Amino acid sequence: MKIIDAILTQAPGLAALRRDLHAHPELCFNEFRTADVVAAKLTDWGIPVHRGLGTTGVVGIVKNGTSSRAIGLRADMDALPMQEANTFAHASTQPGKMHACGHDGHTAMLLAAAQYFAKHRNFDGTVYLIFQPAEEGGGGAREMIKDGLFDKFPMDAVFGMHNWPGLQFGQFAASAGPVMASSNEFKITIHGKGGHAAMPHNALDPVPVACQLVQSFQTIISRNLKPIEAGVISVTRIHAGEATNVIPNRCELQGTVRTFSLAVLDQIEQRMRTMTEHVCAASGLHADFEFKRNYPPTINSAAEADFARQVMAEIVGADQVLVQEPTMGAEDFSFMLQAKPGCYAFIANGDGDHRALGHGGGPFMLHNPSYDFNDDLLPIGATYWVRLAEAWLKG
Repeated sequence: MKIIDAILTQAPGLAALRRDLHAHPELCFNEFRTADVVAAKLTDWGIPVHRGLGTTGVVGIVKNGTSSRAIGLRADMDALPMQEANTFAHASTQPGKMHACGHDGHTAMLLAAAQYFAKHRNFDGTVYLIFQPAEEGGGGAREMIKDGLFDKFPMDAVFGMHNWPGLQFGQFAASAGPVMASSNEFKITIHGKGGHAAMPHNALDPVPVACQLVQSFQTIISRNLKPIEAGVISVTRIHAGEATNVIPNRCELQGTVRTFSLAVLDQIEQRMRTMTEHVCAASGLHADFEFKRNYPPTINSAAEADFARQVMAEIVGADQVLVQEPTMGAEDFSFMLQAKPGCYAFIANGDGDHRALGHGGGPFMLHNPSYDFNDDLLPIGATYWVRLAEAWLKG
């Protein structure tokens, strides 16, 4: 493994920084302390800083030479609204808030690369260090773009990275095409006519209609999509009634839809809407259908994914650069990839061997109250950022 020596010697300090961020998690669009820490570090290293994009976003600008070429490197900063189960010294000090997805580690890795860039500018062009708020449901990438990210800081491509538990330590994964799904929500309110549960003939019961819809939606996946297309429809909430002897006036269904393409998403939404309308009408009921598109699918461009894989191979060896298995999880870096070519890659978080005393009893997967970022990744991830930028901006 070819880790940059100057970064490796900073490993203890990087771990301390990451653990400080872990102990002080902040939710989407409220990353004020985190943004202050990031901006202060960049300023101390002589890197110009722009603040305020997407409310709390921070962009560091590192220039060298005369080339107009530029690359963007992005790390997310926000935590999750959940209670941490770990009891180690750097556990969350904020009740109900936790860095359970490793954004503390992502921020620390990009800061480590920034520190190296400040001293060793072995490139010709500009590196934009993008510290993004509100990935966890807030769409911070979209908001930074709305606030002029790519207008104020024109770049040729943008790259992101996420730690991935379960992959063997020292591995990367990157591939062209869809690597994460779109994230979408639906809410269906079926309106009937309530009545006594012992006399259903005097009512219009929305509950069996709701049950029929739950089953019917699955035929969209199995009978409407091409077998080689992927999609998920999950009804995750059903609410109706307040008493056992009362047929309710209405029943509410909520859930999520995930796809790897917008065309498939269009097809699913239309079929769900049509099914809802006709199934309800067949029983004399009607429904309100709401469909909210949150994050589009994350789709890596081929040239940039191949470029990233080559850089990874030079660091860890070609056999340790895996094909990126697509996941139905979602990521708002997708908005950046809609605007610019780029690659969103995975860096292995290991199999949990880094978990020492003080961890909770659960698994170490993402969004788990016992999760913790593997600090051994920090020099590897920072080296990748540096070598990627240097290769992209090779003079």
